[in-house]
Amino acid sequence: MPDRPRLKLGTRRSPLALAQANEARGCLMAAHPGLEVELVPVTASGDKVQDRPLADIGGKALWTKELDAWLLAGEIDFAVHSLKDVETLRPPELVIAAVLQREDVRDCLIGAVSLDDLPSGARIGTSAPRRAALALRARPDCRVVGIRGNVATRLAKLAAGEADATLLAMAGLNRLGMKHVGTPLDAHTWLPAPGQGAIAIECRAGDAEMRALLGLIDHAPSHHAVLAERALLAALGGNCHSPIGVLTETDGEMLTMTAALLSPDGSEEVRGTARFATGDRAAPHALAADLLGRAGPAIRQHFDPPGGS
Repeated sequence: MPDRPRLKLGTRRSPLALAQANEARGCLMAAHPGLEVELVPVTASGDKVQDRPLADIGGKALWTKELDAWLLAGEIDFAVHSLKDVETLRPPELVIAAVLQREDVRDCLIGAVSLDDLPSGARIGTSAPRRAALALRARPDCRVVGIRGNVATRLAKLAAGEADATLLAMAGLNRLGMKHVGTPLDAHTWLPAPGQGAIAIECRAGDAEMRALLGLIDHAPSHHAVLAERALLAALGGNCHSPIGVLTETDGEMLTMTAALLSPDGSEEVRGTARFATGDRAAPHALAADLLGRAGPAIRQHFDPPGGS
């Protein structure tokens, strides 16, 4: 048991974030009977501004900066994030101490049985560059319209007629008990976002007691897979404007990673696959170099690899 009588867990206030925080809290309390964990919610900047694409108002840091500040100030002991919303480069004072077992990584189409079922000129609602590029690649005759907000907000916008279809993460729907609201898309063709479906738990790098507590709920296969995906992202120099999809499959101590880079309009795509051992960071870097080496200017301009390679 920790010396602190009650641990403070920081989380965003959205319904999905709170569901994920409660999942993390439950796992930790099951691993440490008698432990008390208090949820400390914050309204993140990314939740306050919902009328513009995330990439235009500060990127992924809008999901993490308030919780980062609380962690660094010692106001909370640890924080829970959707890993796909966590910037690739993090403050050195913080560490991802645990990743819970990964949920379904697929995207879900809502508003139509399939992409092929949409009429020509249909409006597909998303503000994610990856989803927009994949949608336009599959259906160049359709239009992408910007839709942001939490799950309920986006579904309400769809119901209000702001779009004919939209795309949400299957993991979020599952965690909210809404797994039957749409059609899951095949992850091998419609590649997920890096880190999709994974819950990351961060604490202060120097807090050995907290790191040890969280280590007991870390799901190693999920952790290895998402660290490989983040290594790929780092080598690509990708950001919120960069359309990239990646699927990592685990087979014992081996990972098979399939990744694709796209132009924003979906007209160009480069795709590659690598198989490598867990913990091998050189392989994702090599895959990134291969993809960028084969990409045309319409794709490359949206990536800024370290060293300009």
